[in-house]
Amino acid sequence: MDNDVSAGSGTTTVVGRLALGITLLAFGLGNTDVINGVSAADAVSLAHYVGGVALFVAGLFAFRDGDSVNGTAFSALGALWFTWAVTAGGSANAAGLFLLLFALVTLSLTLAGGDQLTQGTYGLFFVSLVLLAIAEFATNGSLTKVGGWFAVAAGAVAWYGATAALAHWPTVLPRRAAGRGVTATG
Repeated sequence: MDNDVSAGSGTTTVVGRLALGITLLAFGLGNTDVINGVSAADAVSLAHYVGGVALFVAGLFAFRDGDSVNGTAFSALGALWFTWAVTAGGSANAAGLFLLLFALVTLSLTLAGGDQLTQGTYGLFFVSLVLLAIAEFATNGSLTKVGGWFAVAAGAVAWYGATAALAHWPTVLPRRAAGRGVTATG
């Protein structure tokens, strides 16, 4: 199995992935209603400081280190988490619009490329935000729960990416050998 830990294994990337992972886990679990008495509103403080401030600062450090991809991702997501935290409690349509705009940023991050764990995190987060935006517009509690589970999955992938970099666990899926008579390119 390939233990490619070089991509995204810097300290700044690890801190950014941990901050994003923890924020997504709290936000997602709050939307699922799986823990009695815990809602998405309970994730506001964590989203404000860990998802907002810490992630934004990790983005600035990534820029300083010459990592424009993670710098862009972490600072943009940090600013969005901070904004979500300080504007929580608005109308359902305003929340839906914000989540939809937040989804467009994560779509851009997903399409920007990167390693499998990074793309997986942003892709799952994108699906989560789209589902949560639709749920806000339609006032659909069931769709909110599904969107919450996608956020939980995104948080778990981000957390694994950070932990894998620290523990030198595999961060890429092994490549399958080409079948007989088939040549692999690349």
